[in-house]
Amino acid sequence: MTDEFWSNQPVIPVVVINDAKRAVDLAHTLVASGTKKIEITLRTPAALEAISRISAEVPDALVGAGTVVDLQTATRAVEAGAKFLVSPGSTKNLIDALSGSRLPFLSGCSTLSEALELLENGVSTAKFFPAVESGGIAWLKAVSTVIPQLSFCPTGGIGLANYKDFLALPNVACVGGSWIAPAKLIDEGNWEEIKKLASNVNMENK
Repeated sequence: MTDEFWSNQPVIPVVVINDAKRAVDLAHTLVASGTKKIEITLRTPAALEAISRISAEVPDALVGAGTVVDLQTATRAVEAGAKFLVSPGSTKNLIDALSGSRLPFLSGCSTLSEALELLENGVSTAKFFPAVESGGIAWLKAVSTVIPQLSFCPTGGIGLANYKDFLALPNVACVGGSWIAPAKLIDEGNWEEIKKLASNVNMENK
């Protein structure tokens, strides 16, 4: 039901980085905790440089670009060295851009119609966003009976209190969350706390 690329790491850190100079230390910290897949959201001016630095200097990391919204951002992310792409939603042009990158990607959806459109376009794992606000676990359970061949990475409102409940669902490949590497801890360079948060998640999901 799930693509191996997405199911081999239960939690993907969704990272907002304000200073690209902190990117390499962040990636080394997460990789040391067993977290290789890292999503850098394209919400700050530092994001593309952060992706480029991690791609060049931390070969064990799988750094991806989030908040990809069009062909231009997809192209820039690929040029920066992204290893996967994540979008918050889906249009035909965006799906074409993501699939044209030849990278693993999560195209976003929050309705059954959008999920069916992704299936029609050959997508087997999608981002469910914003997950909690769009129906959360109840929505995923309902959809699993209609289109069990589509799996999801719920993101948005996912945290320590509920991420295990999402992961327990048969149509959830992984979840995305910002609690593993909060922007505040990154800005402070508090790598020990980030390593602790990531290590705890990985230990709990072994």
